[in-house]
Amino acid sequence: MIGRPRLARFLLLLTVFLCAACGLVYELALVALGGYLIGNTVFQTSLVLSIMVFAMGVGSLAAKPLQRRAVGAFALVEGALALIGGCSVLMLYVLFAVLGVYTSAMVVVAFVVGVLIGAEIPLLMTMLQRIRRQEAGGAVADMFAVDYLGALVGGLCFPLLLLPTFGQLKGALVVGVVNAVAGVAVVLWIFRRQTRRLVRVGLLAGMAAIVAVLSTAYWLADDIEVTARQRLYRDPIVHAERTAYQEIVLTRSLAFTGDTDLRLFLNGDLQFSSVDEYRYHEALAHPALAGERPRVLILGGGDGLALREVLRYDDVREVTLVELDSAMTELAADYDPLRELNADALADPRVRVVNADAFNWLRDASGPYDAVLIDFPDPEDTATAKLYSVEFYAMLANVLAPDARVVVQSGSPFFAPRTYWSIDASIRQAGFATTPYQVDVPSFGNWGFTLATLSPEPPELHLATDAPALDFLDEDVLTAASVFPVDRRARDDVRASTLMDPVVVEYARGEWRFD
Repeated sequence: MIGRPRLARFLLLLTVFLCAACGLVYELALVALGGYLIGNTVFQTSLVLSIMVFAMGVGSLAAKPLQRRAVGAFALVEGALALIGGCSVLMLYVLFAVLGVYTSAMVVVAFVVGVLIGAEIPLLMTMLQRIRRQEAGGAVADMFAVDYLGALVGGLCFPLLLLPTFGQLKGALVVGVVNAVAGVAVVLWIFRRQTRRLVRVGLLAGMAAIVAVLSTAYWLADDIEVTARQRLYRDPIVHAERTAYQEIVLTRSLAFTGDTDLRLFLNGDLQFSSVDEYRYHEALAHPALAGERPRVLILGGGDGLALREVLRYDDVREVTLVELDSAMTELAADYDPLRELNADALADPRVRVVNADAFNWLRDASGPYDAVLIDFPDPEDTATAKLYSVEFYAMLANVLAPDARVVVQSGSPFFAPRTYWSIDASIRQAGFATTPYQVDVPSFGNWGFTLATLSPEPPELHLATDAPALDFLDEDVLTAASVFPVDRRARDDVRASTLMDPVVVEYARGEWRFD
């Protein structure tokens, strides 16, 4: 018999709650890691959840012969789950960085974790019935109600508490410790009279060893992450941080010219090289600034380099910079090498920084803006695809002055022509007339932009008569930039991208194969 059955039942249901929360955190951690490392968030989510749900069914069946020794079996299952789930993110990150292996290893980890999670409920149900017999329907209802509540709390704690406080690697390790203690110590205390002393001692020693391993991994996690991350980059890393939205990495080295080469990477994708970024940012900014420009809007561009070009015009009275990640704008404002590169642009009194999702911000924004620069990351997943949709450009049109000029960074017409011309089609479908153009940026290769206005005719690609002296652009370069070779001209086989049909993501995934 179990002493104090009400207390024992409460503690066991509390264990169900904690184990459910931990299990969902493991799932979300794998999804988030895949999104960071591989991109394609929808596919990563579908793959992880599908494998884990299937594996949970396998685990439930595998637990059937273990029910006669449910207490010991459950303690072993929770110990294994705490160790494997807690170390899963760290292990997969190291495998990706050192060996270049991710998806196959993730499938194995997700399956094993799913099997262990699936084995929990049958064993917990058996133990719950040992405390107090009740009808099967009532027991199932109690068990799943607490299980789902735990999943809710775990799902909310992951983005709101664990990621901001501990980060991805350490967050999973912390959850592993909670899982081990909840799954082993509590259950063994409840059923201590039904478990032989030697078994209890062995299981508790195992739990202590698992907690020690997880604690050691937590202590070493920062050093492991730094070492593993450096394997992903050619040049020495001088700054790295993982924010709620992305991983920001800055590297620094000497270029072949002898100049310092500062490079920014977001989630592993190169954003600029200080050796040639002026080519990109002159091409992005100055065609948009060839008309009226008292009020300028920059969407993206949190590094401040496009902003630097805008502020070279004395008649610019106000610039609004909308950047999702506050960590990026803070870095651009505070990190000395980046401040030097952007000419301390974010400190200019004409600049207003808004840290918000540009899509949602546009819904409530008030104009009119005379010039707009759009400098978003490439549309590699559905999260960024909405920023290249017909709906997004239609909302943008609502905040423009009648003669406003807009420039959109549109990817590479050479490496990703379908993506490039799909972006052009989306802008035109939203009511704009467009003039596509391309330039060469050595660190990127061939790169394209789209100049757009609300006028009925395609806008003229030119510089302002009072444009400052530029290092790359002049009228001859712009004239050549609007000419596309035969094999890279506008295509008839591409469609505009919308919120409900984000084809630009499909095009990008099919073309950027080396990513």
